[in-house]
This record gives sequence, structure tokens and C-alpha cells, in this order.
Amino acid sequence: MSRPNSLRVFVVENHADTLRFMQRYFQNMGHQVQTAPDMTTALAQLPHADIDLLICDIGLPDGDGWELMTRLGSDHKFLAVAMSGYGDNADKAKSRAAGYRHHLLKPLLPDDLEPILEEARQLAAARRA
Repeated sequence: MSRPNSLRVFVVENHADTLRFMQRYFQNMGHQVQTAPDMTTALAQLPHADIDLLICDIGLPDGDGWELMTRLGSDHKFLAVAMSGYGDNADKAKSRAAGYRHHLLKPLLPDDLEPILEEARQLAAARRA
């Protein structure tokens, strides 16, 4: 059972410990979480997933987060957030061009995520209204 402000979150991250941490973090906040360790798995699952928020690492073992968004196309209704250890202006511009609304630097901190979660809640509420 989900809470009233619960989000459906999808996390793509190839580092197993980071993926587990993020999954537990979002679940402890009451969100439903799906995960994928690579681009291939994400591309197989995302078209069928009804999600509110995608958080995707840029550096993946079988491609990158920019390619993933390009292959998903612009027809999605979820908030997309890139995360990376790199955050220069060129990386941020490339993330925006690929379809990400935000580009966050790793390691992600709760203070970084809270405004993102609030934005995703507002978009999900508008979409469901």
C-alpha cells in the first residue's frame, strides 16, 4: 500500500552498493522503487513501467544515461534526473538536451533530493488530476 504522497521511482545505477542504498532510501520514505543495473535492463523495463521519477546514472557499463533517454524518446510523462560524478556545464547541457530536467552530482544528498521529490509529486498530482 502506498502513502498519499508516495512516488513511483525508477533508479538506474550500476554500482550495486549505491543502487541498494538508493532503493532503501526511497522505500524508507514510502516510495515504490524499481531498479536496473544497466541500460539494457532499464530499456526493457521502462517502457512498461508507470513511474513518476527516473533517476539515472550517466556512466553505465553498456552505454550511458544520455543514450538511454534518447532511446526512450520524449514521449515519457515522468520527471527525469541525471546523476553523475561529472558536472561541468557541458555535462549539464548534454543532460538537458537528452531530456533530463536536472543533473545532480554524486554523491546525492537528501538535501539535493527533496526539491526533486517535491517537483515529482507536483507533476504526478497534475498528471493524475
